[in-house]
Amino acid sequence: MVALEGESYRPAFPSLTHLENPAYVSSGVDFDQACAHHVNHTLGVHRVYIVASRSLSQNTGNVNRLEQALGDSHVATWPGFSPHTPWNEVLDATKDAKQEKADCIVTIGGGSLTDGAKAMLLLLANDITTLEQLHEFQAKAADTQKKLLSSGASAQSVTSKDIPCVSPNIPLICIPTTLSGGEYSHFAGGTDPDTGHKSILGHPFCGPKLIINDAKLTTTSPEWVWLSTGVRGIDHCVEAFCRLQPEDTEMDREALEAFKHLVPGLLLTKKDWHGEQARLGCMLGVNRVMIMLKKGITPGASHGIGHQLGPMGVGHGETSCILLPAVLKYNARVNAEKQERMKAALWDEPSVSSILKQRGLTKSSSDLADALDAVFRELGMPRSLKEKGVGEDSL
Repeated sequence: MVALEGESYRPAFPSLTHLENPAYVSSGVDFDQACAHHVNHTLGVHRVYIVASRSLSQNTGNVNRLEQALGDSHVATWPGFSPHTPWNEVLDATKDAKQEKADCIVTIGGGSLTDGAKAMLLLLANDITTLEQLHEFQAKAADTQKKLLSSGASAQSVTSKDIPCVSPNIPLICIPTTLSGGEYSHFAGGTDPDTGHKSILGHPFCGPKLIINDAKLTTTSPEWVWLSTGVRGIDHCVEAFCRLQPEDTEMDREALEAFKHLVPGLLLTKKDWHGEQARLGCMLGVNRVMIMLKKGITPGASHGIGHQLGPMGVGHGETSCILLPAVLKYNARVNAEKQERMKAALWDEPSVSSILKQRGLTKSSSDLADALDAVFRELGMPRSLKEKGVGEDSL
């Protein structure tokens, strides 16, 4: 592989040498040029199927730019998925991609697209075209996972050889516009259109081969989407670092470094929407903390409780703003030392400490929860369920 002039091209998780399907990250050049280059010179594919954000397609020329850059390699563009990635829409896109004989899928947009495209790889490989077939496949997969875990295997030790299905065999390229981080995972979530129940599909080869980070492109994302998905990343950092699971020096280092990228980066993009370095810092932070998924780190109470609020119309990042400070206060009796280290990281960053002081905090008399409360308020994010229209009668 030969990188473009000015391009950074590196492994997403350089320390994880055991991965069956390692991903790479491109940054530093325009998304359309990077995608066309790697389609032609790295992957060697010829029938590229784009899954594009509806808002990007309708409100910007970015999807057209990508199509033009791909030229004759582009075969079709699917107009995205609805929120929560309904399985019927994913199946429709899968049938269309099959008809177009796609040998590569490219997403440009947010997390719903990423989830849908990852699932499409598995559905294409196993010729799944109906909801009934999908339900049967998921039931078989759940049974296999149960047997593997009962035998003592961990979810992270499972390889493609352990999964009784055809492995996905076409590459995925993700061009994200948010900080959801789904592009660093090989799991895909979708929603049953009849029941509203969310379920997961996963396979080592569902993950992308390439993630293209373009700071300019992310300015097309609505402010609340960018900030809320970034706050979700902060939640990942905090719960990974402050966990009660056995020590993992590498995970601690990555979570803390990601935290030091995300918090100031989000505050800076709130202040200067077009600041590219701050945006790239946020994207690097998401990359670094998502190692927790690869290593099987279990999120804590903020994530667990937050999932129960989703059906009430509270977004993932918004649940983090509302819950994380309270969870930290509650858990301080068992992880105070780790919370102190994260608090120190915030106070050591001038762009953050100045805001904490403006909001009346002092380093000696405040804790991590107080600091994050101030950060979330500075970002203009909700701090109560009432602000999201959820009353006690809903709980």
